[in-house]
Amino acid sequence: MNLETVMQELEALGKERLKKMYMSNGALEPLFGVATGEMKPLFRQIKINQPLAEQLYATGNYDAMYFAGIIADPKAMTHADFERWIEGAYFYMLSDYVVAVTLAETDIAQEVADKWIASGDELRMSAGWSCYCWLLGSQPDSKFAESKLAGMLETVKNTIHEAPERTKSAMNNFIYTVGISYMPLHAQAVEAAKAVGPVEMKRENKKNTFLNATETIQKSLDRGQLGFKRKYVRC
Repeated sequence: MNLETVMQELEALGKERLKKMYMSNGALEPLFGVATGEMKPLFRQIKINQPLAEQLYATGNYDAMYFAGIIADPKAMTHADFERWIEGAYFYMLSDYVVAVTLAETDIAQEVADKWIASGDELRMSAGWSCYCWLLGSQPDSKFAESKLAGMLETVKNTIHEAPERTKSAMNNFIYTVGISYMPLHAQAVEAAKAVGPVEMKRENKKNTFLNATETIQKSLDRGQLGFKRKYVRC
């Protein structure tokens, strides 16, 4: 399939209800409103295709950009490619669920994520912290330096309340993910969550929400999910 054919397929899958929902979360025109599950048959036809993924991402169409992440070949992507993708990620569903997810399947994931976390840019920081969540939730504990993650927990504990709004959410998820998916620091993550307490997240044109890593960790513990690792980062 070429770019034109894929765009036609995506448009045919679009639903107005989903389009409105995506836009309420920050998506902008152009978009069709395609459910992510509806993209799977299309992926089975195309499989991995990095050149086509680049073309789709460059359209600026939200659904096309999301699908680009599904068919991308992460290991073929360079630092420059990920910088270009994060530059185009204009809201969190792209930064955290497309770019960060794709990055998490590479050997340069931690290096790039560290750079984004230190950038001071809201969505880059959000993508960086989110990438670590995807990594921790899918890779063996031995892949990570315990001292580094312990330092990151301290950073979150000391700075989350002053962080940009979307970054707060990703940082909160980081505490939770360390607490559930990285056994060496489970106890430290639980203590960090208690120290942080509820985190208020302001949302434009919506009621503010409160994030609470302690409650989220406890819910997962109650479900017996301590040590949880997913088989795949991308669906």
